[in-house]
This record gives sequence, C-alpha cells and structure tokens, in this order.
Amino acid sequence: MEDRRALARRTKPIPCYAVEQLPPKHGGDALYESIGRDAVAQGRVRLVQEFLIPACDARSWTVTAGQLFRIVCSHGPQVADLNCWHRHNPRERFYSAKTRQLHATHLNPGDRLWSNMPYLRPLATMTYDTIRYGWDDDGAGVHDVIGSRCDPYTHCLLTHQDNTQTSATTPVESHVTCHSNLTRQCLRDGLTEMDVHDVLNVFMCTGFTLDTHQYFTKPSPVQVGDYVEFLAETDLRVAASTCPQGDVGSACGDTRETPRTYPLTVQVFDWTDAYTNYLTDAGWQPSTVNGYSQSHGLATEGPSRSTTATIP
Repeated sequence: MEDRRALARRTKPIPCYAVEQLPPKHGGDALYESIGRDAVAQGRVRLVQEFLIPACDARSWTVTAGQLFRIVCSHGPQVADLNCWHRHNPRERFYSAKTRQLHATHLNPGDRLWSNMPYLRPLATMTYDTIRYGWDDDGAGVHDVIGSRCDPYTHCLLTHQDNTQTSATTPVESHVTCHSNLTRQCLRDGLTEMDVHDVLNVFMCTGFTLDTHQYFTKPSPVQVGDYVEFLAETDLRVAASTCPQGDVGSACGDTRETPRTYPLTVQVFDWTDAYTNYLTDAGWQPSTVNGYSQSHGLATEGPSRSTTATIP
C-alpha cells in the first residue's frame, strides 16, 4: 500500500488555481499600469470627493464603475478594514477567501477584489500602492486578506467581558472594534450587521509564524503620504473602518498601552472631459456576473438568474 504520508511530504506545493487562466482584464495589464502611474499624476482624472474617516470609526462612499478611489495615510500610521458591495445589490459583496485563493494572502497592484458566489466577478482592482512592502524575513506582507476584523464577540470570548475591558490606566470599550464600526455604518446605510463581511486589511502588516503558523501582526510600515488606489470595476458601495488598534503594532485586546489612532483620508476621482472615453477606447468595460449556469448538477433547470444574480 502506498505511503500517503510520505507522498504528501515529498510532493512540492501545487498552486490550487491556475491564475494565468483567469479572464484577462478588459483593456489589458498595460492599461491598469498606466492608470496607476499616470491618471492622477497627469491630470487625466479630477478629484470629485474627499473626506476623513475619523479615528476609531467608519465611513462609506459610493463609486461608479470606472472611477478611482484612494485610501490615504494623511495624519499618522493607521490601518483600515475595508468592505465593499455592489451598490445596487448588497447581497453581492467582497469575498476575501476567494480573493486570497486566486491571488495571495496579501494583495498587490493588479490584483482584483472578487465578489461572492454566484456573482464571482471583479468588484475593484488595485492599481497603485506606494508602500510596495513585498515580503520580509518573517514572511509578513501588507494589505492582507487573511485576517477577518477585530470584533466584540472575540473580545468577549478572550476577556469574559461584555461592555468594557479595564486596564491599569484606562477602560477600553469592547465595542470600539472594526466590526462594530462597520456595523454602525451599515445601519446608517440601510444595511444590517449581517452585511458586514471579512475585510481587506489596508496597510496592515501581517503573516503566519514560521513555527506555529499563527496569524501575527507587526507595526504597519505606512507613513503619511502613502496611499492605495483602486479602479471600480462595477458600481460600488465601499466602507472602511479606522482600526482602534492604530498601526496594529500589538495584539488585539492588549491593554498595556492605549494605541495611537488617526483618521484616514478617502479620495474619489473621475475622468476629466478630455479623457471621458479613455477607458472604453482602451477596451475596458464594467465587469459582468459569472457565466456559470447555476444548474449544480440538478435534473431540473437551475435557479433563475433573474432572481439570484441579475443586477437591478
């Protein structure tokens, strides 16, 4: 009988998904590289919205397909937890696990934020990142899709406290978490806590320990002036929380010192009149929902796309 343990140990890692088989970006990689490099710098787009996400809070904004948006480190080292939904159908939302499977544990320019099934299409594409951290000796990277978000439920499990955790110097409210921040913003937007989902951890520096393979954090390398930029591949509602852990240079729930937290700036850009057709002339078009029939091997016809996946 074949020794399956030995087989597994001697086999080299096999990437589960052939990323090169993903549908190519409309307009090609060169278009996306030019967007990140030139769109703002050469005045092809204009700033149409700019606002602050206050420290320890969340805000949302809408973006039309083809617009750009940035999250900017404007006041001090701060990470953000990002959610996004299709603007007209919040059942379609960012799917961090599939994004991680298709790209990597941490995202880089050119990587796409994929939506959940049955839609499974790009919601946005990262076009620029000023940090470009790569991988350090501990295996850490920036902009991860492996963590979920800090939340009061895990806090309650770890501390056995519901409303507050008290340190020697200051009480820290357990509901001041990214999950709670995003929940409050969802309610303001007519959504519910159930619409909060696993996040893209913007600017966060994380990895898995080499010995125990546990999720770890490091102080974010983000500096004032850094930003990450995305192209909206369809109409979006985006929300981001400024994490109460600040640069997340300590473990969640660590009460030995109060983290320093800062606001972050959001910017939305639209194409100028002279470049209104820049994307479409280059072959770009908004993303469309996945082409799978949804039959799932059933003898009868699968669910109607008009009731599950059609965008109003």
